[in-house]
Amino acid sequence: MKTALTVAGSDPTGGAGLQADLKVFRAFGIHGLSVVSAVTAQNSEGVDAVLPVDRDFIERQLNILLSDIKPHAVKLGMLYKASTVEITAEVFRKYSPDNLVIDPVTVSSSGMSLAEKGTLDKMRDALFPLSKVITPNIHEASVLSGITIENENDMRDAVKKLRKMGPDAVVITGGHLDETATDLYYDGEMHVLEGSKIEGEYHGTGCVFSSVITALLALDYGPLEAATRAKEFVRNAMENACHPGKGMAFLHI
Repeated sequence: MKTALTVAGSDPTGGAGLQADLKVFRAFGIHGLSVVSAVTAQNSEGVDAVLPVDRDFIERQLNILLSDIKPHAVKLGMLYKASTVEITAEVFRKYSPDNLVIDPVTVSSSGMSLAEKGTLDKMRDALFPLSKVITPNIHEASVLSGITIENENDMRDAVKKLRKMGPDAVVITGGHLDETATDLYYDGEMHVLEGSKIEGEYHGTGCVFSSVITALLALDYGPLEAATRAKEFVRNAMENACHPGKGMAFLHI
């Protein structure tokens, strides 16, 4: 059986974070591994608090796991602190895991900050050069590239700039832009992944998108096909979403 590792925050709702990643991995027949980077207090209405895991304990989790098992793909979600990024990059340079996917999380769907100041800069410098695919949304791509994204042309400029930072491929998800849900994939060639908006608020769409890509890379799909299939998977999961709480809908995985 193929294996995939997620390094991410814990989401007690199961709608995002490492819980959602593990559900996605299982849906694709992959054994999921996990390292906890932070613990959150949240519900369907939003994130109330974040408690980052100590840097030394993150290092211990990673080292003891990777000394025994080499995953076929790895996803990085919320790392929260620059020191977490530093130690993760250090361990990954040691073990050289395959198929690294980075979802550069900055803000929750409800607006709560999920990254301390300096974390994204450190991620860009230390981890992007090690990555196969990065999957920023419009806001994250704007922050990382320094380009204010207001339309598809801005997305094209940003995706090219982001690829120069080291990843093999970049996917900017455009679900927060105007009335469309068009994503841009760039690996030296530009590919437009078209889509239409689905009404409502959904928890964990970006998380699930990146974890599907991770699962498919573990199964030896190419990055472009993985991104295309991930977009289809997320749309189907949104169309079949449930509403267990008072707030956002949860994707059906």
